Amino acid sequence: MTTKPGTLYIVATPIGNLEDITLRALRILHEVDLIAAEDTRHTRKLLSAHDIHRPLISYHEYNRRTQGPRLIRELMTGKSVALVTDAGTPGISDPGIDLVRLAVSQDIRVSPIPGPSAVTTALTVAGLPIQPFLFLGYPPNRPAARRTFFTRYAQAEETLILFESPRRLGGCLKDMRKIWGNRRVAVTRELTKIHEEVFRGSLEEAMERWPGEARGEVTLLVAGAEKGKPHLDDSLIEQLRACLTSGRRPLKEIAAEVAQEQGISKRLVYQQALKIKKELSEG
Repeated sequence: MTTKPGTLYIVATPIGNLEDITLRALRILHEVDLIAAEDTRHTRKLLSAHDIHRPLISYHEYNRRTQGPRLIRELMTGKSVALVTDAGTPGISDPGIDLVRLAVSQDIRVSPIPGPSAVTTALTVAGLPIQPFLFLGYPPNRPAARRTFFTRYAQAEETLILFESPRRLGGCLKDMRKIWGNRRVAVTRELTKIHEEVFRGSLEEAMERWPGEARGEVTLLVAGAEKGKPHLDDSLIEQLRACLTSGRRPLKEIAAEVAQEQGISKRLVYQQALKIKKELSEG
């Protein structure tokens, strides 16, 4: 007789306040055979707070290639597994999606147990347009790669949502201002916790508030590009200005070269070049 595979439950847990967990999530965590946690020490605190005593196994970015197949084997024997992350909904900014794909490839049932998410929680209090929005996850750590990343989304009109390390917040805001212009921003910090903070203002005001590091978990929301008002970052404008000041090449040729180098609209660059040329002639 063939054993029917168990169910993989994707269980959302609190992003801060331990009371923010659903009754269904508590029941599932009480009933499953095994709980796969990003950090077992962190999850054990949650389980202890709700008097839940189930076997724990670690599943995170650094062991997913070995633990993923192990969990699938457990599921194939008929056991049920609950996947939890340190905070919020699994799969959003952790390797949970990899386990889901493995389960799906083996025709194992995957059941969502919905609940908290820092993305939607921050969006509801930011005061920025909610629909549509783009979730960009964590930007690259290195400044050069981060600026390239931001350039890719410079013309996106949707509200942009990002996670960022509190240690890199100041540099991240600075690069956003440089690439995206002085847009409206909401910096949410320590959501649902004692020191919860929602800062709303411009990117320049946020840079003044956090010139360097911050404390606690950070979720950033930035207004999208204004429709019909595309923006070129400061470094490109200075590049155009330098080329036009030399006066050695035709304006169209300069605009075409810069547009090709940066992978952006030739028309947009040309319009900016015309504006700069007019400023130079008047100055």
